[in-house]
Formats: sequence, C-alpha cells, structure tokens
Amino acid sequence: MQDKEKETNEEEKSSRRDFFVMSATAVACVGAAAAAIPIISSLGPDKGVLAAGSTEVDISNIKPGETHTVMWRGKPVFITNRTPEEIQEAEGVNVAELRDPQEDKDRVKPGKAEWLVTIGICTHLGCVPIGNKGEFGGWFCPCHGSHYDSSGRIRKGPAPKNLAVPPYEFISDTKIKIG
Repeated sequence: MQDKEKETNEEEKSSRRDFFVMSATAVACVGAAAAAIPIISSLGPDKGVLAAGSTEVDISNIKPGETHTVMWRGKPVFITNRTPEEIQEAEGVNVAELRDPQEDKDRVKPGKAEWLVTIGICTHLGCVPIGNKGEFGGWFCPCHGSHYDSSGRIRKGPAPKNLAVPPYEFISDTKIKIG
C-alpha cells in the first residue's frame, strides 16, 4: 500500500512540476516576443525616410513646351509637357545612330507621350543641364558640352548615357508620383 501511495505522490509532484515548467516557459516566450516587437520594428526605415522616397507632383499648371524641376531624393527631376512637334521630332530619330539607343516610347508612359520625366543630372560628371537649350531642343550641359534631345537622349558631347528616367506613375490626370 505504501508503495502505491508513494507512486501517487511522485506522479502528483511530477505533474505539478511539469505544469510549472510549461507555465514558466510560456510566460518567458510571451515576454521575449513582447520585448522583440519594438526592437524589430525599430529596424525599419523612419516615416521621414519613407516620405522622402517618393513625392507627388501636381502637373496641372505645366503648359505645353514647359519644364518644371522638382526635387526627389536630393536630385533634380525634370517634368516636361512636350508639344506635339517635340514628340514627333523625338519619335522620328533613327535610334541606331544614338550612343545610348532607346526609343522615345520606352522613355514615357503609354498614352502619355506628352509627359517626359527625367532625372536632371548629366550622365558625364553629374552637372545639371539647362532645359530648352542645345542643338537638339532638349537640354544642354554647359560644363562639358553634352547635348540631349527632347526625349532626354544623349546626342552630342562626352556624356555616355541618356538622362535617367526615374520610377513614376500617374495617380490622376493632374498628379504624378515619383518614386
């Protein structure tokens, strides 16, 4: 009889011990998770950084033939409302003759050929080209003489590449989001 009582006491102690160990483990896991959440969330980018990653621009006041410059990620971005003549001229260029061959249609959004959005940094040494200047009716970099056409493609001078096109999308007929 005593053996049975001893066995029952040991089973009760064992099951109580298991319960306390499992409870303590569960509490420790919940505490570790609660402590880890703020640490992990602090590793993400700040809201200010996320806001600087994109910018919305109202394009309703840009008249045909005009270029407005906005800043995005510390870089000038040229937003140009091209005239039908500028579009026709850009589409008529023999791409095989270009240093950095790229069709005009690949530099604008489908159905929005009048809007050209480019990063306004010369691809030679990082100068800021002047709009509506140069031999090809686009941009001219006076520092070293690079000429870009109305599609932002390099046509003459030392620049090796076209003006870069940033990621952008039309969020309405009068607003674009860059970035």
